[in-house]
Amino acid sequence: MSRRTTLPPAERAGPGGLLDLRRLKGGRFSSIWLITLLLFAVSPLISPGSLSGSAVLSMLPFAAVMAIAALGQTLVVSHGGIDLSVPGGMALAAVLATKLPAVSGVPVWAAVALGLVAGALGGLVIGIAVVRLSIAAFVASLAVNSILIGVVLQVSKGFPASAGPALSAFAVGSVAGIPNLLLVAVVVIGLAHWGIRHTVLGRRFIAVGAGRPAARLLGLPTGSYEVGAYVVAGICYSLAGILLAGYLRTPDILLGDTYLLPTIAAVVLGGSLLSGGITNLAATAVAALFLTQLNQVVLAAGASTATQLLVQAGVLALSVVARGVPWSSVRARLRSRSLEPASTLSSP
Repeated sequence: MSRRTTLPPAERAGPGGLLDLRRLKGGRFSSIWLITLLLFAVSPLISPGSLSGSAVLSMLPFAAVMAIAALGQTLVVSHGGIDLSVPGGMALAAVLATKLPAVSGVPVWAAVALGLVAGALGGLVIGIAVVRLSIAAFVASLAVNSILIGVVLQVSKGFPASAGPALSAFAVGSVAGIPNLLLVAVVVIGLAHWGIRHTVLGRRFIAVGAGRPAARLLGLPTGSYEVGAYVVAGICYSLAGILLAGYLRTPDILLGDTYLLPTIAAVVLGGSLLSGGITNLAATAVAALFLTQLNQVVLAAGASTATQLLVQAGVLALSVVARGVPWSSVRARLRSRSLEPASTLSSP
């Protein structure tokens, strides 16, 4: 199966060249901001109290965790891939950061570092399998996820452990009323967003995702960039798992199971092109905020967890369908129809 990434004709070319592409990306990424604002506007109508101070403060840490995990998924998708190792990466890092200090007396900072390294190694294995061995991304990442879950069960022996006081205090703490987890997410995503847009390495990273053949002609090491995407993604999953474990204090050993679909949904809702090349990390973060608030509203309205998952799937399906609608053609037709009566009246 070829892993070459191509852009649809409407996004490859146009009368304005690069200018048209920028307009397309602006429209593609701006919609998530609008629907997020709309959701927050209607939340009190659906579930009174969902925008109270306590409700928002309890929602933001989970939105931050999802945004960090979705950041990793976005980097992989920007190269036309998909990563199904999110649950395993989050769970393994969480278990290492909580179980090792409790059982073996390992310092918390060392356990956290080991969790991040484990995530990077998992991403490295996936990247090598996809790039060097030409294994489909979903197959390689699913296999590695199974391995990571196996390691989680072996290390934890099936029982969770509580996070250390230092990790827990940081995760549940705040600065000037702003949760620490939100601050971490803003810093991580802000730096990544800036790096992608304003550094040579970031521009080359996006160029490789947009078109590997052209990038090879320019002499770029496309394989290294693609493997690097999986490595950084693995670190993101691990960081998200560690922060979530600290916030929950005594996390479930498989705490990442509910984050696989939301990370993919956040990438799609954020406007990233699934075939790669067009992405916006800030829009993905806003999509993570949208999904977290949506889940809170649905649960506060008395719906079950099953209904929550159905709503997530429905939103994802609607987003995919909406992406396939030629909105520019629809707008052009509506505009031409609105001008028809004036044209008819002015004709002799």
